[in-house]
Amino acid sequence: MIHLKFIKSYASLIEKELENLGLPDKPSTLYDPQRYILVGKGRRVRPVLPLLACGLCGAKPEKAIHAGLAVELIHNFTLIHDDIMDQAGSRRGNETVHKKWDLSTAILSGDGMFVQACLQLQKMPDHVNLKRANEIFLNGINHVCEGQALDMEFEERRDVQTDEYLEMIGGKTAALISVSLMLGAIAAGADEEKVDLLDHLGQSLGLAFQIQDDLLDVVA
Repeated sequence: MIHLKFIKSYASLIEKELENLGLPDKPSTLYDPQRYILVGKGRRVRPVLPLLACGLCGAKPEKAIHAGLAVELIHNFTLIHDDIMDQAGSRRGNETVHKKWDLSTAILSGDGMFVQACLQLQKMPDHVNLKRANEIFLNGINHVCEGQALDMEFEERRDVQTDEYLEMIGGKTAALISVSLMLGAIAAGADEEKVDLLDHLGQSLGLAFQIQDDLLDVVA
């Protein structure tokens, strides 16, 4: 059983590393929006998962810190672009990036966060199979994009079936949670059996998380 104090300590570690990310000052139109969305206090659920998975696989959780940062950066990249697509005006109680700056700045800063996420993966420990880590990461992001595309398509339909909905949230939400756990296993040097098990766990957690979130939208 994972004690809550460990989760809190991992979240604090992620927070500290994000504060010390070292994004350049210039050009400010690229990096200021990135800093802005990162300081908006999210729950930091996804970046904690690689550390937890790494520990579960028998290694020091800190070995997965760069995997956690990569996941958090890519998550915020998706938030910037989601807010544009949804024409949202606020996020975590603050103005969305495209409202505070403009549409072009938001798109570019989101793209920049994608790059920063990929750069974090390159900082994983020397023993890590980077080719496998990148494959997991990029395939996961592609699944997120597929899920988002399906979500947009479903907005125009009134006949969406259960299996289609599960496919959509399996990409939109569950894919990145699976990636988070799998990267933690990769950072620990775990075998493919453990990586696959954590993939399945991430899918189940992601589906449950999104179903609950959607139910709250309906009944709250």
